[in-house]
Amino acid sequence: MPRVLVTDSLAPQGLEILRAAPGLEVVEAPGLAPGDLLEAIREADGLVIRSGTKVTADVIAAGDRLKVIGRAGIGVDNIDVPAATQRGIVVLNTPEGNNITTAEHAIALLVALARHIPQATASMKAGKWEKKQFQGLELFNRVLGVIGLGNIGRIVADRARGLGMRVIAADPHIAPDVASKLDVELVSVDELIARADAITVHVPRTKETTGLLGAAAFARAKPGVLIINAARGGIVDEAALLTALEEGKVGGAGLDVFVEEPPPGDHPLLLHPNVICTPHLGASTEQAQLNVSVAVAEQVRDFLVDGTVRNAVNVPSVSPELLAQVRPYLRLGEKLGRFQGQLCPGAIEEIEIEYAGEVAELRVAPITIAVLKGMLEEASDRVNMVNAPLIAQERGIRVVETKSTRPMDFASAITTRVRGGTDRLIAGAIFHGDQPRIVRIDDFMLEAIPEGPTILLQNHDQPGVVGAVGKALGDAGLNISRMQLALVRERAEAAMLVNVDQAPDDEVMEGLRNLPHMISAQLVDLGQ
Repeated sequence: MPRVLVTDSLAPQGLEILRAAPGLEVVEAPGLAPGDLLEAIREADGLVIRSGTKVTADVIAAGDRLKVIGRAGIGVDNIDVPAATQRGIVVLNTPEGNNITTAEHAIALLVALARHIPQATASMKAGKWEKKQFQGLELFNRVLGVIGLGNIGRIVADRARGLGMRVIAADPHIAPDVASKLDVELVSVDELIARADAITVHVPRTKETTGLLGAAAFARAKPGVLIINAARGGIVDEAALLTALEEGKVGGAGLDVFVEEPPPGDHPLLLHPNVICTPHLGASTEQAQLNVSVAVAEQVRDFLVDGTVRNAVNVPSVSPELLAQVRPYLRLGEKLGRFQGQLCPGAIEEIEIEYAGEVAELRVAPITIAVLKGMLEEASDRVNMVNAPLIAQERGIRVVETKSTRPMDFASAITTRVRGGTDRLIAGAIFHGDQPRIVRIDDFMLEAIPEGPTILLQNHDQPGVVGAVGKALGDAGLNISRMQLALVRERAEAAMLVNVDQAPDDEVMEGLRNLPHMISAQLVDLGQ
């Protein structure tokens, strides 16, 4: 009998779904110590957790029978997903369960901040009547800038328009016609910062979004702008925010998240009179907790009872037989998509995926999904093998899938063409031993292993460029693990794809761009 181990608190309705499933045994063991978890997981076929349980590689290795891990919530940073994938364990999450709750919390912070509600409440509880001190800001007809127009950002925009606010949004991954249908004006981040009376962020925390609202942004903003962050700590630079508050450039901030959680009690933002804050309550409502509990219970039940896969973060919804055939191409497709997504950070209007050779004889839909997942990872922290097509549709991206019988240099090849702000072509193939390779970038033909931090350089074909690149990276203490060269003689242009052991910082990348004869230098991380 399959056994489901539940190690974090789950709503009773979720537990009942598991208990009522035919043939499932449910073991509740909340708050297990790490050593006890290692012992308990040995007899478990399924594991249901929230944020409290850390599913490390050791835990996964001990789970001899473990087939599925279900996370009640969106974040899977407490799960070693690569280790689970390597062991063939499906990891599920519930990405849609707390969208409304988080959006409503952002609106609540905005209203409370504009009208000084927490400060006025504290004043009255102290026996004071300071009516003049807490004169507020009317939100009607004010401009709200929404950074990130995903599911939560769209709900925030809708609720703000209900308050009579004028909504502008910045999201390079959203097509203008999609924003128009939402009755939202799409602008650049710089224009949003300059025009908005209040700014709220709803993007994942990535390398690009960390510190997105920092000193430079506050310097360009309207005096007295209000800042809301109910997304992830670090998107708003905390030190820069404190300085802007003290200088009066920022009128107030409503924060639900911090870089360090919980923040220290003497954190200066907690003590600032124009800051209101909550302890990461964005998803903390009874309805949201019920939603994610029921969703994860249904997903784990369905997987263990009849093999149905929904909201998996590491495998597509395919039969075991097909999965065995397409697994190498899934890996290649995700690498190609990740490459495209990082090379083309602007709005993507269309991606064409062409399958040629033996792969064209397979059912390629899961491979297309893998390409989309890799491409959208930089734009959304909720993308997985199930919802990638929906997210692409939401962002107005046309997906064109073709099969070709034209002669190829490889037994199987996948070619991706992205059109939009930037047009790029990247192709890959599977070599012996099921090894993925990048075989073409635009007009440059090569054979490169898509792995780890990778620098794509394009230069005029002149002597000394390769040596200059090697010296620049060596001077920065960066080891080159692999280097592939390509040449287009007709244009006298060359390209290099350089794998390095660790990612170079911005200063090193700028130094590469400034080398003689260099046309461009771009950094991508293609993962393991």
